[in-house]
Formats: sequence, C-alpha cells, structure tokens
Amino acid sequence: MAEQGKTETLAFQAEVTKLLHIVANSLYSRKEVFLRELISNASDACDKLRFQSVSKPELIGADELGISIRHDSDARTITISDNGIGLSLEDAVSHLGTIAKSGTREFASQLSGDQSKDAQLIGQFGVGFYSAFIVAEQVTVESRRADLAPDQAVRWRSSGEGEFEV
Repeated sequence: MAEQGKTETLAFQAEVTKLLHIVANSLYSRKEVFLRELISNASDACDKLRFQSVSKPELIGADELGISIRHDSDARTITISDNGIGLSLEDAVSHLGTIAKSGTREFASQLSGDQSKDAQLIGQFGVGFYSAFIVAEQVTVESRRADLAPDQAVRWRSSGEGEFEV
C-alpha cells in the first residue's frame, strides 16, 4: 500500500490486458456506452453517501448531491465529477484494481430491510468502469472518501495495459 504522498505502481488482479480488450471491444457494441456507465457509477456514489448519511449526517456537506460532466475539446478529455461517497486509497486499489469486483454489489449486500428495497444501485457487475477504455488512452480517478481528511485523497491512473498507479 502506498504511503501518503507517494506513488506506487501495482498489477491488476487478472489477465487485464486481455480482459480490458474484451470489455472495451466485445461487451459493449457502442462507444458512447462508457458515458452511461461512468454516470451510473457517479449516481451510485451519491446514493451510497445518502444512505450512509442517515446514520452519519456529518458526512453530507451543505452542497446538494450531484454529478457534473465537462469536456475539454482541446485537451480531448471528459471529466465526470460527483460529490458522493468517494474512495479511500484501499478502496481504489481494491475496487478499481480488481476487475469484476463491484463496490456497489458489496454495499448493497450490507443493506437490510427497507434500505435494501429503497436502494436502486446500478453498477453491480464490476466491469462498467472499464468501458472508459473504449475511448480513453488513459483513465484517471481522483477521489476522497467522505469520512476522510482532505489530505487522504487518492489518484488512480491506468492506460489499461496491465497495471495502474495510485
């Protein structure tokens, strides 16, 4: 695990180059699906924070939960931002570094009774995030879990070729 302020390169926990090729070129028939998948992930992050704030109201700030999408034609980038639950360093390594591991499915399995009925979380297969590699040469995730200090933010980056940096 990387120490705070340090960058570490780790291997994915699968035959990633082949798997990402399958996800990017076979699982999805249309390039634009990546946008739907990433927006769904952002929506799930907001829902997770909403659910957790029931027992920990201090997790939600004054801002309304939401998602923004920006593009920069010159830089050829799309940025999808949300103010949902966020990721810790351990979450980023575990959830983004292990294909087909769904943090949403894991979260949903911990809900009970009415919470479970009320949750309509989308990303439960753990592969939608990787659809970004359909159109991206590199994917960067910058995040901080809602219950962590600002200096606990994490940056995850990969070109989808078998390893990632955190």
